[in-house]
Formats: sequence, structure tokens, C-alpha cells
Amino acid sequence: MSMQNYEKKNEAIRNQFVELKKKQPKRLKNRLNLSWSNWGFGIEPLSASAARLSKHGVTFIELHGNHYGADLGYQPKETLKILGDNGVKVAGLCGMFSPDNDLSSNRAIQRQAAIDYIRRELDFAQAVKAGYMLVVPGAVGRPTAYDASEFFRSTETLRIVAGDFRKAGVRAAIEPIRAAEVSFCHTIADAQAYIAAVNHHGVQHINGDVYHMQSGESHIGEALLAAGERLTNLHMADSNRCALGDGSLDLDTLIMALYLIGYNQPGCYVTPEPLGPGGDPYPAMNGKPDPALLDRLVGRTARYFREREEAVRGL
Repeated sequence: MSMQNYEKKNEAIRNQFVELKKKQPKRLKNRLNLSWSNWGFGIEPLSASAARLSKHGVTFIELHGNHYGADLGYQPKETLKILGDNGVKVAGLCGMFSPDNDLSSNRAIQRQAAIDYIRRELDFAQAVKAGYMLVVPGAVGRPTAYDASEFFRSTETLRIVAGDFRKAGVRAAIEPIRAAEVSFCHTIADAQAYIAAVNHHGVQHINGDVYHMQSGESHIGEALLAAGERLTNLHMADSNRCALGDGSLDLDTLIMALYLIGYNQPGCYVTPEPLGPGGDPYPAMNGKPDPALLDRLVGRTARYFREREEAVRGL
């Protein structure tokens, strides 16, 4: 029986990986950096989140970008103390962009809110040595376009603060999101076009998300290869947006693709964000979580990822 088209693409990536291992084994020396995005943990104390990650061997964290106002959000000194006590370092910040702080809004006051939000987060990011901040070009949870000028307004607005990313030493990571949740910028190619339109050295990177890529990309592995050196963070969840290993995601091919682009280096992170099935996971951001459920989620995901990484490396 002949292979299906996606199988042919998988096989091509596998062959490239085997060739890499054979000819340049030193490029496989380092393991991929495993992080975790904590906004799905809701309103539990950061100390509990950090202890959970440390328990399961996750040594990096993507912090919820929760500085929604001058009196809100994590404080640098306290954050570094909590994370340090648990052997966890900050990988980056998960920027949260809603209709309230929309870079593409047709209301100037909301675009200004996005600018102010980004600047607050960059101050915090610099203080805790975060490497990147996730940026969504249009509001999450608003899949219907305002009009035909969203892309233009968004790129023009982000360009205002592009230099601030550079000054803070923080990578602006543009995240494509599935069409069910945002009105534009759905694929890696879309993110590349957006970065080109911003046209500023302060905005050069991409935050991928495997769950969204299942909807927007023809093949996730090929999309990762296309992202290449721009990719600085990759959100992970299985096909059902649950723990890795609980769905039908071809994790092995993705791991091979990441090694092929040299992703196993400082500043590049694989960051599980299993938010559960359904169309709107965002209410959990402000809810009280079930600690036992989260413990199982982190433990199963971290173990499965490392198991599959070792299996791939053993090919």
C-alpha cells in the first residue's frame, strides 16, 4: 500500500534527521529545553506552580503576562525568589491580547491599551530576565474581523513599541492562532508576512503553537522547518489540547523537525500549554484550579515528551 501524503512528508523529515545524526552528531548533543506556560494554572500561587514544575523536572516557566494595570501582576523580586527557591528560570512571558488591548482595534483607545500593556510587560521581562514575549497581532476570542484594515493597524501599532523590545533585550514572538479564535494571522507564513510588514529589527521572532497549527498548517513538521531560526518558543498540547500522549499528535516528527532547525539551544523552548478541549479555555485563567489534576497533567506531559525525545534520538 502506498503512503499517504502526510506520511511522505513525515518520512522526508525522518530521513533528514537520520542524515543529521549520521553526519553531524554533535548537533544532537543538547536536549530540547522544556518549559511550561502557567496561565492555564489559573489563580493559584506562583509558589505552588513552581514547586509542581520542579517536582516533574521542568526547569523553565513561561509566565502569565498578568500586568493588566499598574497595581496588577507578578512583582520581580518576589517572582525571582519563588522561582529560584524551586530551581526554575523564566523562559519568557505569555502576552495576553483581548479586545481590551487589541493591536488591530478600530478604536484608538484599545490600541493605546495594547501599547501600555506591552511596555509594562517589557519592564517586568527585563527585571526577571525573560527571553521573549508572546505577541498576538489581533485579539484572541474575536474571530470576526473589524474591517479590511486590521493588519495595517496592528503592524503600525506594534512598530511604535518595536524599539522597546530591543532596548529590553526581549524577543517579540509573533503567535499565529487558529481562525476559530482570531480574525487574522493563522499560520507560520502569516507570521512571517506580519514580521516583514512591521519591518523593524525589534520584531523578528515567532511563537508557534502546535494545537493551532493543526488547523492552519498543511503539515506541522514542514511549518516548523519553514519557521527556522525565527522560532523561539513552541506551545505544545496533544490533538485534543490535553496532555501530550493523550491524543493522536505525531510528536516524534515534530521533535525531529526541531532538531533539524537547531532548536536544542539556549533561548529556544518547548512549552506545553494543554488547556483542554473546547472553544474557549480563557475563563480558566481567572479560576481556581484543581491541584491534583494539574499535577497529573504536568507529570504525564513531561514524562511523555522526554520519553519520545529519547526514542527519536535513538533512531
